[in-house]
Amino acid sequence: MARQKGIIKLKGKIGDLSFYKTKDGYLAREKGGIDKERMKNDPAFQRTRENGAEFGRAGKAGRLLRTSVRPLLLKAADGRVASRMTREMVKVVKSDTSNDRGQRTASEGDVELLKGFEFNQNGKLNATMYAPFSAAIDRASGEATVNIPGFIPQNTFAAPGGATHMRLIVAASKVDFEGESFDLDTDESSDIAIGPQSESAINLTATVPTTGDFPIFLLFGVEFLQEVNGTMYPLKNGAYNALALVEIDNTIPGPL
Repeated sequence: MARQKGIIKLKGKIGDLSFYKTKDGYLAREKGGIDKERMKNDPAFQRTRENGAEFGRAGKAGRLLRTSVRPLLLKAADGRVASRMTREMVKVVKSDTSNDRGQRTASEGDVELLKGFEFNQNGKLNATMYAPFSAAIDRASGEATVNIPGFIPQNTFAAPGGATHMRLIVAASKVDFEGESFDLDTDESSDIAIGPQSESAINLTATVPTTGDFPIFLLFGVEFLQEVNGTMYPLKNGAYNALALVEIDNTIPGPL
């Protein structure tokens, strides 16, 4: 892969060269690769086929998880969240100790490896909120909670310029990777002015069904707003909103 320089930027093909535009600028690459049939059947590429199969499963699992919390991602996600999550989901797939290489899946892997994942690199939760909070998932009741002790907004949150208010949000998603289904519930605080006032402790709870031994993902985020003539507007299309995976429960409780 080469980067195009100069005044005139090319798009398309010239001989064995392909010119194209990406988020990183105008690039060029030479046609190459291995014959498709050889890749599918040659024993020399067995490991390549196995890696490809597992990468595909990782991408599919990551897409389902993102889809399950799409209402939140519409307000807090960067342009590379899909590729970043796929990279982390590959680690989950590789942690599967039940299946042979090439057959490993996210559902049999350790999804708790995703804990701490930031959906928006431009507004990370750990660089936005400086107040302590606790996160917990009660599988028996299906309740996922985040508790924030009393705080002073302007001292506790690194609000971007133009923000006058903020809103705290939690979401719980119970995901069945094999069945490709999920259950989502959310909860949010009232609009909080970003000022020197003291705010009382906040408890946010999202509830998912108790049936099914599927992993439960708890997300916590901050949405910034701007008040104009008494109306709240999203700030800069959510470019600086924070959202992170703060707790994951993948434990199947045994009999009492």
